[in-house]
Amino acid sequence: MNESAPASILLVEDDERLAPLVVNHLTASGYTVSWVQDADAAWRHLAQESVALAVLDVMLPGEDGFSLCRRLHKEFDVAIIMVSARGLESDRILGLELGADDYLAKPFSLWELEARIKAVLRRYRASRTSPVSFVAGPLTLDPQQRTAAMNGRRIELTRSEFDLLAKLAQEPGRVFSREQLLECVRGGDTAAFDRAVDTHLSNLRRKIEADPKSPVFLKTVWGVGYRFETP
Repeated sequence: MNESAPASILLVEDDERLAPLVVNHLTASGYTVSWVQDADAAWRHLAQESVALAVLDVMLPGEDGFSLCRRLHKEFDVAIIMVSARGLESDRILGLELGADDYLAKPFSLWELEARIKAVLRRYRASRTSPVSFVAGPLTLDPQQRTAAMNGRRIELTRSEFDLLAKLAQEPGRVFSREQLLECVRGGDTAAFDRAVDTHLSNLRRKIEADPKSPVFLKTVWGVGYRFETP
């Protein structure tokens, strides 16, 4: 991402009343914004244009936003914010599990959406200034390439999972509070919901622990937070 150029944003939204408001607001704030109305158009756009962040509506015609999020996370290095009139916690958790960096319930303030975008992009840029790679026990992380391996085996992580694991693994043995880890996941957004860190930690345990129910590396410190251990 070229930090001197305006960040390019793709809005995938079929609401013809809401979308122009979002486009106009973000454009006035200095972003370059493209708007498409369904998953197929989003896929064609991303295949041709470089995008820093995609804002995906969940309720799209044809392929829904959850399915599109899953595919985009696998194919493109693009940050993702999901928006939906469905504000259930289960939907938020599903969005995070599929690779979204944030989830915003409708109706939302245009200023809040802009703040979420800034937080996600800030975290993305900060990750690019981290050390080239580091090792914590059997875990190897490369923040610049966004790759992780356990005992030499590649692990596929979402962007938020990677950032959270890197935060913990860079200081083995240190206990981080949920609030500190939320700052890592959301760039300090105080609107982050309480289950976000728990959801990411549960996903990480399934990916790096031999027995997620008896974790060796990602430890819970009850009433305090979490720590990474190198046995």
